[in-house]
Amino acid sequence: MFVSMRRGQGGPIPKFNDYNLWKAIISLDEFLPVGRKKLAGACGVGEGSMRTMLGMLEEGGLVTITKNGICLTEKGAEYRNMMYMEARPISKSSLTIGEHDCAVKVPFAAKRVLYGCEERDAAIMAGALGATTLICVNGTLKFPGSDFPVAWDIDTAIRERFKVRNEDALIIGTGHTPEMAEKGAVTAAISLMGGLPLKRSLGNMLRTDSTANEVLSLAFAIHELVGGLPVCAKSRDNLGIRIENGAVVDNAYTGDILEEVLRENTTVRRVAETGPYKGIRVIVTPVEIDGKVVAAIGVVDIRCAVGEDSRFRLDMDHSFSK
Repeated sequence: MFVSMRRGQGGPIPKFNDYNLWKAIISLDEFLPVGRKKLAGACGVGEGSMRTMLGMLEEGGLVTITKNGICLTEKGAEYRNMMYMEARPISKSSLTIGEHDCAVKVPFAAKRVLYGCEERDAAIMAGALGATTLICVNGTLKFPGSDFPVAWDIDTAIRERFKVRNEDALIIGTGHTPEMAEKGAVTAAISLMGGLPLKRSLGNMLRTDSTANEVLSLAFAIHELVGGLPVCAKSRDNLGIRIENGAVVDNAYTGDILEEVLRENTTVRRVAETGPYKGIRVIVTPVEIDGKVVAAIGVVDIRCAVGEDSRFRLDMDHSFSK
């Protein structure tokens, strides 16, 4: 089940997530073209992942790609303004455990915050050591669910870097490097805002020949709904996508059970016999539009994995125990 079928040979498997897409958008301009290699460096991804990301952005009408480089379109500039958030390094404090901290202000998002652990988990999933969420209530910075203000030195350090207003939320990401601290903070902030509009909108309805990029939004939505379990999805007549730990790990993917579900129009629940999830229970179901099966999507229940014959299995189990 789920045998990877990549077109061509060589090159790394594209891996990127919300943070990398956000970084790409805010790194671009409407008038000054940027080269793909330079943009990949700014986003912290390889050139293969950058090509996939640019394909998504171009399909969404957000960028134009010419021999001179990549520029934002008018629509892309609107997205950039909508997704912009203040992300700034701050002094190390007793609140965090990493060598480097980065804070992000999410305007008027205090009411979206539940307990703060949700943002912490999102930051850890992104590779940071953690994140601390603060909210501004009646002009005072507090921890979610607490009536007590943060310590004076922490309050001062934050207000030196940000103009804090009532009902703002602030997320402090922490990591071994400045980049990982920023990635954790921004990823948690994007999660608090409900995700990138680019990836939450399906645009046109799915078609039987939808590309991997076009099923990406649905796959990521399911990935988040099932708590980060691996997700695979493909349209009937095209190769699909595989997602693990909030990142794309294969954008030209299919497998026996996916094809069976598309062919038979039935949900399949069984333990995979081959492929990267061998020995793990999977659930794959068809997606119908107007009575026609156009796609299939599957969830891999790695919580049921047994044995130690797969480094992937051990690594995934460890990551989801945090």
